[in-house]
Amino acid sequence: MTPHQRIRVIDSHTAGEPTRLILAGGPELGDGSLERRLETFRRDYDAFRSAVVNEPRGSDIIVGALLCEPVDPHSTAGVIFFNNVGYLGMCGHGTIGLIATLSHLGKIEPGEHRIETPVGTVGATLHADGRVTVHNLPSRRSAARVTVQVPGYGAFCGDVAWGGNWFYLVEEQPYTVAIDNVEELTAVTWAIRQALSANGITGDDGKEIDHIELFGPPSGPEADSRNFVLCPGKAYDRSPCGTGTSAKLACLYAKGKLRPGQVWRQQGILGSIFEGSFNVRDGNVYPSITGRAYITAETDLVFDKNDPSCMGLVP
Repeated sequence: MTPHQRIRVIDSHTAGEPTRLILAGGPELGDGSLERRLETFRRDYDAFRSAVVNEPRGSDIIVGALLCEPVDPHSTAGVIFFNNVGYLGMCGHGTIGLIATLSHLGKIEPGEHRIETPVGTVGATLHADGRVTVHNLPSRRSAARVTVQVPGYGAFCGDVAWGGNWFYLVEEQPYTVAIDNVEELTAVTWAIRQALSANGITGDDGKEIDHIELFGPPSGPEADSRNFVLCPGKAYDRSPCGTGTSAKLACLYAKGKLRPGQVWRQQGILGSIFEGSFNVRDGNVYPSITGRAYITAETDLVFDKNDPSCMGLVP
């Protein structure tokens, strides 16, 4: 690190959830697959991840995105998403933010784009009005009506599903899904996550379920349901969550409650809405999530090697 290293970033928010895209100054990860580059990032540069998104430069809710050269020359970009505690396989709101940022910079035009992630290549449509549709990887319900006993709260029954990250989705629950109830929602979803781990309930191949999603009725007729999503670092998603909506669509299809092409309007805890639909090919559910992102800042992060908190605050 030079005495004053500068990291060029652009911040955006998608339906209320922030994304910080690193344009220049990030670590050199080589030119392998995005999955291999993620492992290099995790192994050798995890302190950089924390320094970008955590205090004093960031906060628990910021999702970071490292812009990478794609492997396939036909792809628009590669990206590695990360948050306050680790790394994300895929991020729906972050992909919308990435596309909006590249458009803001004049690097892409409206049309179809391919974005490489550590878990596969996703499609993205930049619409002429600025909206973005993310065409996600295949999503699936892995297990239905899985019951877990949560100390202090009782039993919960939910579905385990993949939408780019692993989710435990609870439809029937007694808590009000509303912004003025986030402390209680955070407490119960964190307890559910711990109980899933303690009881050995996982996604496929033993993968940790690190996102918990509760559902309730929407605030009005403009949406089909409202959700609360707790992310891995104990911060709640301000948006309706792109990968969480993808997982929801897979569950609705598995239950016979939603048809291919039918639109599902998922409202988040702030009242913002993602429009979701899906196609089925070779038995697989391919969700498409539409939302909008807005640019909030263009800046340089300064890393001063003489600053004892340069790489983040230690509790």
